[in-house]
Amino acid sequence: MPENLTAGGRRKRVRVNGSAVVMTAYLVFLMLPIYWLLNMSLKTNTEILSTFSLWPQNPTLANYATILTDPSWYMGYVNSLIYVGLNTVISVTVALPAAYAFSRYSFLGDKHLFFWLLTNRMAPPAVFALPFFQLYSSVGLFDTHIAVALAHCLFNVPLAVWILEGFMRGVPREIDETAYIDGYSFPRFFVKIFMPLIASGIGVAAFFCFMFSWVELLLSRTLTSVEAKPIAATMTRTVSASGLDWGVLAAAGVLTIVPGALVIWFVRNYIAKGFALGRV
Repeated sequence: MPENLTAGGRRKRVRVNGSAVVMTAYLVFLMLPIYWLLNMSLKTNTEILSTFSLWPQNPTLANYATILTDPSWYMGYVNSLIYVGLNTVISVTVALPAAYAFSRYSFLGDKHLFFWLLTNRMAPPAVFALPFFQLYSSVGLFDTHIAVALAHCLFNVPLAVWILEGFMRGVPREIDETAYIDGYSFPRFFVKIFMPLIASGIGVAAFFCFMFSWVELLLSRTLTSVEAKPIAATMTRTVSASGLDWGVLAAAGVLTIVPGALVIWFVRNYIAKGFALGRV
């Protein structure tokens, strides 16, 4: 009997160790491209193209200095943050009343309208690149931050409505009725009482709006030229007569990851609640 228990304990330890090995290998596989990008950003072009090394032989911050001192580079980050912030605010602001209507009221065609909103999110951005380009060129919005922000709303508003509707449906209707009995107007009730109850949903919706707008390339590149060109477009237009500046591109890639990582860090608890509610 003790021998069987010992054998069972060994098998359990083997399973645990095997799971740890698989998880470690998976994490290494995920982190390897990020490490290699960081590794390249600390090298010169000569070292990148001439030798293969797992770490920089002569580490340098010259690539980061180039990005932080050259307006053609750092303005890309400023432009990206401007239109991403605009898009996130507009998308969440528009989605909040729409999601409340879908979660609280039943009207003719409500399910069909809700499905139609989601179908807009399913369409690839390439479908709308040419119509947006011609429309914004006609009305003078081409190469502006608001142009990209509004274009991204076509994809982010349906997603935000879908996420927020799930959170709002989980709030009992009795809270609305009690607030109205206590004399609250709808705007006051919505801002003072209802929105704090779905704060996690707002955080999740804002996160996904931010991430889509931050990483989207086709529309942001098509609808901008100079004044509002984002960092993603800048990174794809760096070919010169001498070829690609690999070190600077790698440094730009590292700095591009930072805002998304910071957003994930601040809304990580909200995202966990979204997964727990089954709406993400």
